[in-house]
Amino acid sequence: AGMKKETAERARSILGTIIENARIARSKKLAICQDTGMAYVHIDVGQQAAIVGGSLRKAVNDGVKEAYIKGYLRKSVVSDPLIRENTKTNEPAILVTDIVDGDRLAIEVSPKGFGSENKSRIKMFKPTASIGEIKEFVLDVVKGAGPEACPPLVLGIGIGGTFETAAVLAKKALLRPIDKSNPKR
Repeated sequence: AGMKKETAERARSILGTIIENARIARSKKLAICQDTGMAYVHIDVGQQAAIVGGSLRKAVNDGVKEAYIKGYLRKSVVSDPLIRENTKTNEPAILVTDIVDGDRLAIEVSPKGFGSENKSRIKMFKPTASIGEIKEFVLDVVKGAGPEACPPLVLGIGIGGTFETAAVLAKKALLRPIDKSNPKR
């Protein structure tokens, strides 16, 4: 739909490339963007579940290593942010767990590209902040990110709690199906 409305030649070319990348990604079951960054793994752990036979963290990292090899995904994780030596396996994954009711694990994985990660922002608002102020901040961040965050942009917005809680909520929002908004808003 956007392609039909767009009149600028350069924009039409970029949209065409994005659409073609999406078509290839879907048909070949590949990542749409070459920046597959760091694996973000969120696990809901049932409080009655028993994890036996080894380390959950090791199992996750072994799975990430295998997936990045078999999926031909770019390995860009470094062992130390200052030394910058590539792990060549994309380990370690970012592993976040939540304790939930039940006796099962629910695992969701997202490759968090570093272009989008580097353009992520957080702001601790005063308790009196209005929704308008929050929206203005979000729009300013999107405008500032520009093309460096791998458009088309999908926003994960976390509101509430502490500094790290808001970031985790934002990443969890990205795990929601793209056509599903937060039911509270």
